[in-house]
Amino acid sequence: MKNRIVILFMALLPMGVFGQNSPEKEGIIYKINEDGSHYLQATVLNQTWVRLNQNNNGTLVDGIAQNNTFDIGLRRTRMQVFGQINDRAFVYFQFGQNNFNAVYNSTSNRKSAAFFHDALCEFKVSNKNQLKIGGGLTIANGLSRFSQPSIGTIMTMDVPVFAQTTVDQTDQFSRKLSLYARGQVSHLDYRIALTDPFPVTSNGAPAPAIGPNAVFATKGRNKQFQGYFIWQFFDHEGHTTPYMTGTYLGTKKIFNLGTGLIYQKNALWHQSINQTDTLIKHDNLLLLAIESYLDLPVNKAKATAISAYAGLFMTNYGKNYLRYNGLMNPANGTILNANNSIAEQGPTYGNALPMFGTGKVFYGQFGYLLPKNWLKNNGQLMPYASTTIAKYDRMQGLNTCTMNAGVNWLLNGHKTKISFDWQNRPTYKLAGNQVLNDQRKNCFIIQYQIYF
Repeated sequence: MKNRIVILFMALLPMGVFGQNSPEKEGIIYKINEDGSHYLQATVLNQTWVRLNQNNNGTLVDGIAQNNTFDIGLRRTRMQVFGQINDRAFVYFQFGQNNFNAVYNSTSNRKSAAFFHDALCEFKVSNKNQLKIGGGLTIANGLSRFSQPSIGTIMTMDVPVFAQTTVDQTDQFSRKLSLYARGQVSHLDYRIALTDPFPVTSNGAPAPAIGPNAVFATKGRNKQFQGYFIWQFFDHEGHTTPYMTGTYLGTKKIFNLGTGLIYQKNALWHQSINQTDTLIKHDNLLLLAIESYLDLPVNKAKATAISAYAGLFMTNYGKNYLRYNGLMNPANGTILNANNSIAEQGPTYGNALPMFGTGKVFYGQFGYLLPKNWLKNNGQLMPYASTTIAKYDRMQGLNTCTMNAGVNWLLNGHKTKISFDWQNRPTYKLAGNQVLNDQRKNCFIIQYQIYF
């Protein structure tokens, strides 16, 4: 199957042309009809990371204690093939892998990591974008624009992954088997979906044991309902694929307000002990968000622009749910155990932090595209900063505050860019039953992105 995807992509190469205008016209395009309204398009993305990380206390790498790690990895490597086959039919496929570094899949075959991220068919009911109905493996979902991000156009080094709420638990790297409807009616952009979530037992890791704090249930799987609604005050955002642009670099005038939800009955469970019995109680999954997004040109002659986002998330996974996660984790072990580590799900070593939990989360980011004449003909700079502040029930009142700051060197927009990012994150320790703040840790990343 992998060979067939490569053959298809190479077959398109001599027939295509490179799009030069909007982000939706990037890549290699093969015209099916004369005016190009029916087409097949292919894109490629690669994000290489070079990283220096201050590891969480107790970290092991291949059985050796390490306070710091230096690693090189592929954060994302992707190929997309999609197109409007006729007036009504649209298809979309994405193939690739994520988080490939020296310790990734170190106990198994590292060549088996690539997989289909998306595979969907979509039918355009109306003549324009008012109503599209589709189905398959897709990221089209509810909650937030960062639950379905266009990772080739993100402004910060990475997306706020907490917004991809069930990632690799009951989905396939945020993609789910869904039947959905999406469209744009006047200023309203909407998407609703009925999802058949994957069993948590199929994610390749042992399912967490049921205990006093909620975990995803291994029995009694119900369908999931999702909805996401945006009011667009100025320009409309692109609508070719379900993915949502990170920043338009001043090419559009965007101000949106959005809200979303995800609901699944009895998605999780926990044990409850009364005077005589140990009972199993189910918890509903209910995730809500409200957000605003601004992306505006400031001075067209100088090509300056601003991009800003603020969102509030109410995340109810059930009683005291908490899951640690570390992006492309550079480590693979720890000397800590249940007596001195709060995490019951996910790794506590390397760069991991409490990323998903029952509680409330605020996320905000801001960036400014500096004048193009600063670097003459050598691209543009876009500094940015972001913060995530989470208050999870399981953390006993402690806030989880993660801060990032960095700069993008846009050599050719998002097609070719080099980014530097600094992250400062919290760590925690357990003293008896009390959760305490521990040392804050830093991480430094240089990324080189190629996207066409």
